[in-house]
Amino acid sequence: MTFSAADHAAMARALQLAARGLDTTSPNPRVGCVIVRDGLTVGEGWHARAGEAHAEVHALRQAGAAAHGATAYVTLEPCSHFGRTPPCADALIEAGVARVVAAMEDPNPLVAGRGLARLRASGIATAHGLLADAAHELNIGFVSRMTRGRPWVRLKVAGTLDGKSALDNGVSQWITGPAARRDGHRWRARACAVLTGIGTVREDDPLLSVRDVPCTRQPLRILVDARLEVSAQARILQGEPILIATASTDETRIDALRAAGHELVRVPNVAGKVDLGALLRVLGERGLNEVHVEAGFKLNGSLMREGCVDELLIYLAPMLVGDAAQGLFNLPALTRLEGATRLDIRDLRRIGADLRLIARPLPKG
Repeated sequence: MTFSAADHAAMARALQLAARGLDTTSPNPRVGCVIVRDGLTVGEGWHARAGEAHAEVHALRQAGAAAHGATAYVTLEPCSHFGRTPPCADALIEAGVARVVAAMEDPNPLVAGRGLARLRASGIATAHGLLADAAHELNIGFVSRMTRGRPWVRLKVAGTLDGKSALDNGVSQWITGPAARRDGHRWRARACAVLTGIGTVREDDPLLSVRDVPCTRQPLRILVDARLEVSAQARILQGEPILIATASTDETRIDALRAAGHELVRVPNVAGKVDLGALLRVLGERGLNEVHVEAGFKLNGSLMREGCVDELLIYLAPMLVGDAAQGLFNLPALTRLEGATRLDIRDLRRIGADLRLIARPLPKG
C-alpha cells in the first residue's frame, strides 16, 4: 500500500492527538483520529479515558456533516464490538465516510481485523500500516497484554557512570539530579502501576506516587513482599490502597493488611518467594498495560533473570563512587561473555546533568 504525503501528515497528527491520552486511557489503548475532506481537516479527536467516547466519535462530532465523503485517519483499527461504548466502525459507517486509514490493526481478539472488514462490507475503502511502528510504540503495553496476556514491564534504574546504584552503606539519595527525577515521574505517570520490592521499602520508604509532574490518575502501587514484612508505618501503605504480591500464609498479617483496605494476591513459587511470571499474568488479567518498576538490585536481578523485563529506563549520573558500592542488578557472575544480557539501545539523551538510556533486552542465543 502506498500512502501520500498528505496521508502521512494526517496520521502524524492523529498520533499526536492519541498521545494526549498517554496517562489516562488505561486499560484502553491510546487512540487519535483526524478526519480530512478535500484536503482540509474537518474533525479531530482522541480517547481520554475508559468509558468515555472514543477518538472517532469525538472527531465525527466535530466534523458533523463534513464527514460525509471524507477520509478518517485512526491510529488503531476502529472497534467493531459493544463494550462500554458502541462500535466506532458503525459510527463511521453512519457518518458516510468514504475511506478509513488505520495505523495498525487492533490486537484485541474482539476486533483483530473485524472493524476494517465491517467498513469494507459497507463500501468504505480501508487501508492500514501507515506509521504502524509509531502506533505500536504508543500502545506497546496494550499490545503486550492482548498478545502475551501480561503487561509491558519497564524497569527504571538510576546509577553512576561506574554502574552503582547506592553506596555500600545503602545511601542513594540523590545520585541523579532533579531533572532526571522529574523525568522519572513522567514515566511513572504513563504506567498503569508502579512496582517495588520490600527491600526498597525498608531502605528508602518511598511513596511511589506521581508528584513532580501533573497527573490526574495515580498508578496502582504494587509491593512484592514474599513474607509480608512491610511495616504498618511504611509510607507506601499510606493514601490509596495498594496491591501486595506475597507467598505468605500468615493469616494474621493478611487479615490486618486487608482490614486496612489493601489487596493481597498469593503467587508463591517452589522456593517460597513470589512467582514473578505468575504475578505478571495476574496483572494482565486485571487489565494493566504498562508496569513501571522502581526496585533494588535484588528484585531488579530477579526480574531480569526470569525474563520479566521488556525495557530498561536507565539514568546515569556523571559521578564515580568506586567498587565498594551496590550495583544495579543482582545477576550471576559470568565466565563467558556469551552469557551476557545484550541490549538494544533505543534512545540516548541528556536529561539535565544526567544521561538517560532506553534499552531493550535482546533474545539470547
